[in-house]
Amino acid sequence: MLFGFIGLGNMGAPLARNIMNAGEELMVFARTEGRTAPFVEAGARAAASLAELACCDVLCTCLPLPHHVTDIVLGADGVEGLYASMKPGSIHVEFSTIDPATAGRMVEAAKARGIAYVQCTVGKTPAMAAKCEEPLFIGGDREAVAKLMPVFEKIGQPRDVDTVNASCAVKLLSNLVGMANLAILAEGMRIGQLAGMDPHQLVELLQDTGARSFQLDVRGPWIASEDFNARFGVDLAAKDMRLGCAMARDWGFAPAMMEQARDFYQQAGKEGHGEEDCCAVFKVMR
Repeated sequence: MLFGFIGLGNMGAPLARNIMNAGEELMVFARTEGRTAPFVEAGARAAASLAELACCDVLCTCLPLPHHVTDIVLGADGVEGLYASMKPGSIHVEFSTIDPATAGRMVEAAKARGIAYVQCTVGKTPAMAAKCEEPLFIGGDREAVAKLMPVFEKIGQPRDVDTVNASCAVKLLSNLVGMANLAILAEGMRIGQLAGMDPHQLVELLQDTGARSFQLDVRGPWIASEDFNARFGVDLAAKDMRLGCAMARDWGFAPAMMEQARDFYQQAGKEGHGEEDCCAVFKVMR
């Protein structure tokens, strides 16, 4: 199969490399100069325009925001999207973190064109993706999922969650819970600072209590060391929390505590920390 890949950023690049390493033919497109060169050197083809990707059997997208994906496949500003020229029987695999409502729009538009839609939301980090250890939460067209499962098994750790809604929701819930947990941790470490505690000792002590969590183990030491170098940025965390809270409200639930946490990340972004790691939410805990 010929795979087309749009979005060769921190997460997209290792996923695209994994597809090549799985033995599939690959065509890549990027607007940022130089991003396609390593793939061409490894044997991929570079598309000169988005339109060239319409010939692919499988179109893959991995982009920062929902509208970036819809602009490409549904169209924007009077320009037709790729769905208009993709062949019936082709598949769109969407790796981005998007909301169920946006995914639903693409499902319907793809179906009308005879295109199968598969949501394959990624669960962790680019480093995990580079090692083919990235959790892949997969939902969508059953035939397409079955057809692509051998590839998914080579590029990551697939979990078939059945529906597109579930695929979108599990990642948003992961980030809602994880980022809310991090905001609480940051607040707790600020209180520990007021108590005059050494932050490294505080992290060590908390790790032997009910306060222990992934965020404490990973980002607690970064906060203690004032290491706010970007791994997963404040602005990205705020975006995912915004999408997740909107998803909950669309389904009739008001996620009050998560919305409070979301507001701290939005504040951190407004205060100039948007490109720093999400643990920089600590800086707005006053």
